[in-house]
Amino acid sequence: MHLKLPHSFSRQEAVARVERLLLEAKPQLADKVVLGEERWEGDVLHFAFSIQGKSISGRLEVHDKEYELHAKLPLMMRMFEGRIEKMIAEQSKQMLG
Repeated sequence: MHLKLPHSFSRQEAVARVERLLLEAKPQLADKVVLGEERWEGDVLHFAFSIQGKSISGRLEVHDKEYELHAKLPLMMRMFEGRIEKMIAEQSKQMLG
């Protein structure tokens, strides 16, 4: 899955918003999501997690005017990729905007 999400922040503020979102989301998702990796390399977040036994991994690149998400979905979830992308786009406007 590859998705570009626009933002209007400085790169530093865009990274800070992702960090805050992750910090706030962890307690709410603790019983649903098993975190495998959360590692920043500059402005790139490498992540891996499992939800309902399905592993998802990828990276989120923070650019000057957009977030770029690259994620590897399990085969069973790929048929819902369009719905997942739409949901991520809608929620990112509320959560990161």
